[in-house]
Amino acid sequence: MLYLLNDSHFDKNWVYSKEAKKVFTRPVHWPRRQPIVCIHAFTLMPNHFHLLLGEVVEGGISLFMKRLGQSMTNYFNEKYHEKGSIFQGSYRSQTVDSDEYLRYVTVYILAKNTMELFPSGGLVQAQKDFDSAWEWGRSYKFSSLRDYATEEGNFTSPIVDPKLIQGIFSPKEFKQFSKDMLFSDKYEPERPVLEV
Repeated sequence: MLYLLNDSHFDKNWVYSKEAKKVFTRPVHWPRRQPIVCIHAFTLMPNHFHLLLGEVVEGGISLFMKRLGQSMTNYFNEKYHEKGSIFQGSYRSQTVDSDEYLRYVTVYILAKNTMELFPSGGLVQAQKDFDSAWEWGRSYKFSSLRDYATEEGNFTSPIVDPKLIQGIFSPKEFKQFSKDMLFSDKYEPERPVLEV
């Protein structure tokens, strides 16, 4: 969904158009892909998700989030014979307006959220055994952590554009900053005003 819905072309029946094809292939009758947002990072949790997005076209983030929410709701309702929204409200966003906040948000989305899912005890255990949790996090396929936590030159995600985050972290720096932040009770940069 993150890949296919990030496009100026939108097929309301994209699930059926896409059915039985490889994961990151597009139906041949669709026009050339033109992303509406730049996905810098993502982590999908069991009941919510975190995205770090940049706008490519005016209104792209709102449009992308609307498509994502509608598509997830439609799929869920059809699969489980339900009705209504699966989300409590509209998406929430915060503007990232400094390098410091970008560093914090990147680690929050990728490392903290992924480590919360660490099967041996979540974030508490990840803090006790960071290296094992980091290796586990690198294998978690529903996050772009594994793309940023690999050696330089091995970035393969068709979903994520790595330039922004690779411009502020090397993989080694990213791991160290993540560890420092997860072990600190005090680190939290100034937060921008919440936009809804």
